[in-house]
Amino acid sequence: MAYRCEAQSPEAVVQLIAASYLRHGFYWYVTGSIPAGKDPTLIDRKLITKYGIDVSEWQRRHRKQRGIANAHYLRYQHWFILLVSEGHHALKQPAGKGGEGEHLCDCRRSPIRFHGYSISYRRAGVTTSGAPTANWHAHVRIDDNTYRILKDRFIDLATHRTADTLGHEFGRIPFARYAPIRRQLLNILRAVNERRKQQNFELLPHSVLKLKRTPVPVYVRPEPEVQQNTTLAEAA
Repeated sequence: MAYRCEAQSPEAVVQLIAASYLRHGFYWYVTGSIPAGKDPTLIDRKLITKYGIDVSEWQRRHRKQRGIANAHYLRYQHWFILLVSEGHHALKQPAGKGGEGEHLCDCRRSPIRFHGYSISYRRAGVTTSGAPTANWHAHVRIDDNTYRILKDRFIDLATHRTADTLGHEFGRIPFARYAPIRRQLLNILRAVNERRKQQNFELLPHSVLKLKRTPVPVYVRPEPEVQQNTTLAEAA
């Protein structure tokens, strides 16, 4: 099977990065944007070939044993990201030596920012003595600027909308409900209810936030599969 790299949605991008790539040590990254007028599929093939990304799991394990990094490539519309694991790799080489290392970021220090999300990899809590634990995990939240804009908007609407209308607006917030995002949304709801309480308006229940996260399909189906399914549907 050819290497799949085109994501169906922003939620699919975040899900794959947080649940798979970061968990398997792909901490270093560079993002980019394909210019308008360029064919994204041609850029996909170029980058996948250039950085040796389309390889088998056996080859990836063999590289890791030899201290050579592996890479992944993911694209949504015209935005793309290259992620690299521990080891030697062309992406980690300085410019002028066949690499683009000066552009690489480490998501443990600099979060991946995408469609209003902030995706990082960080330590999970503290020990009983107050020291950081040795456990790390992916951390997905609404980035600070987007969160402030969202919170200000809902506070402005707090006393200018009915409970039903405002509840519908909360339900339409597009961010996947990861734990840090759930906390952010609950903070917004508390601020809204505080404003409504001051004016003796009906308060909103937590259920308006729709806090359950549902996994989503990740990749866009290959074109031949789409065509075949269309043909079968027409034949039926």
